[in-house]
Amino acid sequence: MTGTGTSNGTALAGRKEWTGLAVLFLPTLLISMDISVLFFALPFISEDLAPSGTQQLWIMDMYGFVLAGMLITMGALGDRIGRRRLLLIGATAFGVASVIAAYSGSAEVLIATRALLGLGGATLMPSTLALIRNMFHDARQRKTAISIWTGAMVGGATVGPIVGGFVLEHFWWGAAFLINVPAMVLLLVLAPALLPEYRAPRAGRFDVLSAFLSLAAVLPVIYGIKQMAVHGVGPVPALSVVVGLAVAWVFVRRQRTSANPLIDVELFRQRTFSASLLINVLAMFAFIGVTLYTNQYLQLVLGKSPFHAALWSMAVMPAIMIAMTVSGILADKVRPAYLLAAGLLLTTAGALVLTRVRTDSGIAVVLTGAALVAAGLLMGSTLTADLILAAAPPERAGSASALSETGSEFGGALGMAILGTIGTAVYHDRMSGTPAEAHETLGGAVAAAAQLPGRTGTELLDTAREAFTAGVHAAAFGAAIVTFTAAVLAVVLLRQVPASAPAAKGTENDGDSAGEPAGGNASEAVAR
Repeated sequence: MTGTGTSNGTALAGRKEWTGLAVLFLPTLLISMDISVLFFALPFISEDLAPSGTQQLWIMDMYGFVLAGMLITMGALGDRIGRRRLLLIGATAFGVASVIAAYSGSAEVLIATRALLGLGGATLMPSTLALIRNMFHDARQRKTAISIWTGAMVGGATVGPIVGGFVLEHFWWGAAFLINVPAMVLLLVLAPALLPEYRAPRAGRFDVLSAFLSLAAVLPVIYGIKQMAVHGVGPVPALSVVVGLAVAWVFVRRQRTSANPLIDVELFRQRTFSASLLINVLAMFAFIGVTLYTNQYLQLVLGKSPFHAALWSMAVMPAIMIAMTVSGILADKVRPAYLLAAGLLLTTAGALVLTRVRTDSGIAVVLTGAALVAAGLLMGSTLTADLILAAAPPERAGSASALSETGSEFGGALGMAILGTIGTAVYHDRMSGTPAEAHETLGGAVAAAAQLPGRTGTELLDTAREAFTAGVHAAAFGAAIVTFTAAVLAVVLLRQVPASAPAAKGTENDGDSAGEPAGGNASEAVAR
């Protein structure tokens, strides 16, 4: 390490660590951009590759399914083979898959490469967060680094549609994938010089059966939840969730008895770890569920094009920057429970603002609500990620970060399914007696209205927009209840955690203990 001093006996990160954080910014930004960019590319892909309706869904979903399913496995693998090494392997896979995807000649090839992109993303996500745990030992610096990392995630999702719209306006659809390549090449060049290598010194053998069980547990649950969000509750998605939960039970049993488990189930006995994980799930539940509706509201109710809706979404960034600054200033002075509760209550306030939007209320109301939701989420996500990492021993940082990211995936999928179902139910109820196409979705109502005579079409469209807005109110109110509950849980379950709590000790040398890092002794670690 190249620390520049100490704070309370803890080495401070220096220029090399902060420059390394900028390197970690690259994969974090691109992974969060990848899905949103594809929304713009899909119409062009459909025209060129002529995929079936089912294939289009798999083109969109395959990346997220594989990413969610492989996070736990890759987090544990990074603890064993080295987090920087896994990061470089993932960057290589992500770059190669991006090139193949750009030049895919069929839908089948594109689906396969989307799976490879998801695999690469699953190696990158836990590696970046675990390396932050190893690079920043001072609690305040670590919180700042995680705040920047979280900001990269939110920023990538925000700018993704803008970048996608610009690229597709000037190039062919494959260019939407090629934008990943220069960043991955830069990561491969800079990471060996700027990022340290860490692996657990006594991690044991990699449990292949546990890896298979984790994939077999996560994939069916995520698939079932997403299917329920689109098609409602049915026997196939319900059975999928049940099967996934049954396999998850087997997986947990094996982790308790295995000599070399993928995850340390004892972590869940720590209140700080398990409570932070739960609150993170609830926060992502609300955020994804609300974002799903605000984006559609901008386009289908206010009539913004996808590109202009994305541009307007950038208006939330000042609120995010303010939240990052305030959170950093207060981190040393305020207990995490109260700061986390404040962020969640900010998200609650934003969701309640969204219950006041109308079809004619203009863009200011929805952007105010979205800004409060995003700012509160950033505060909450930064704190929960830091608490999760700090509660885990350094040698388990990869597994802990993977659990954090898996929780985010589950929370987002549940939010999309449950809040999406609530909003859809309200829309259907308000649209009873209308043509089937209009009754199904607001997009269908727009298409149906275009085929009707002037006044009749206008009346149908007005009714549909009112119905959709009522659905937004219901979903936003549900999100407000969830985030308020999470705020209460934060105060009740985490109030014992002091401000700038020290990180857990471990056997790995990361500044917190006297063990050996991968490939050298303690003095060599300082030199690196």
